[in-house]
Amino acid sequence: MKRTLICMYAFAAVALTAAAQPRFSSNKETHNFGQIEWKHPASAQYVITNTGDQPLVLTEVDPSCACSVVQWTQTPIAPGDKGIITVEFDAKALGHFDKSIAIYSNAHPDLAYLHFTGEVVREIKDFTKTYPYLIGQIRIDKNEIDFPDTHCGAKPVIRIGVVNLSDRSYEPVLMHLPSYLDMKVEPSVLQKGERGLITLTLNTEKLTDLGLTQASVYLSRFTGDKVSDENEIPLSAILLPDFSGMTDTDRANAPVIRLSETDIDLSALLAKKNKVKHDIQLTNTGRSPLQISKLQVFNPALGVNLKKSVLQPGETTRLRVTVDKKNIAKKKRHLRILMITNDPMQPKVEINIKAKS
Repeated sequence: MKRTLICMYAFAAVALTAAAQPRFSSNKETHNFGQIEWKHPASAQYVITNTGDQPLVLTEVDPSCACSVVQWTQTPIAPGDKGIITVEFDAKALGHFDKSIAIYSNAHPDLAYLHFTGEVVREIKDFTKTYPYLIGQIRIDKNEIDFPDTHCGAKPVIRIGVVNLSDRSYEPVLMHLPSYLDMKVEPSVLQKGERGLITLTLNTEKLTDLGLTQASVYLSRFTGDKVSDENEIPLSAILLPDFSGMTDTDRANAPVIRLSETDIDLSALLAKKNKVKHDIQLTNTGRSPLQISKLQVFNPALGVNLKKSVLQPGETTRLRVTVDKKNIAKKKRHLRILMITNDPMQPKVEINIKAKS
């Protein structure tokens, strides 16, 4: 009987340990390119979410053939946060294709597969699937520019495919381009039915601060075009500290941030009050000082007050969150706090607040 109880306790301990783990989730299992023109590379993006309660690390991402190249978020993805896997297909072989990508991670199971399909043709006549966004008489394959979780010193690239459906020649140009973006357009002029590529390179050294930077660029639809809501493309970049120079010893002695909660539901309280305050406890469970270098909010209804921005090992501080119901815009119910730290496993922490009244 005693031995049975010991085994039961051991099993319970294992079960509790197994419950605390990262979990891999993708916004889609298969991407359908539709038709791709022969020898015109196309790219697809998968958004990866860590639905577990420990940091998720994508250790390796391998495409099933040499016809594709992949890029992925190589920093740990904190619980609830998102990463990106991008695949570029070279389209050098005509005909239908069905390819896969193997993703190795520290989740369980440690291997997952994503797929992409489509058909390579000599001439595309229907651009609605491959270039779904219409701005004037110009079709593009992206309606937003997002550089997620980019570390200082990196120079990530995003490409926007463009098709000219107008009857006149067209020069693809992004107006109001920020100084931290370099643009290259190939070819510089598109005739009717022709496709081009706008390549944007983010120069992180020109970003002024860590955290989220937001702006807008505007796609010129014709020569002499002006900016408006109709040709606006939102732009965002999240800049994180560079941990590439850390040794294994540095990481073993690094700070570790722990929060009492990262998802808060204040709906019930806001149904009774116009203004609600809520405290979150932040603790450094690591072996060196924890630095909260950036704290950002994105809605006027939300206020934050951090008691201390530097925590010694074992130290705890308070983050006070204030929500003012009268300032919540009707179309902006989602409230969040973005925190940048020197914890190499969680350089970015997001706190989500539900405040439907």
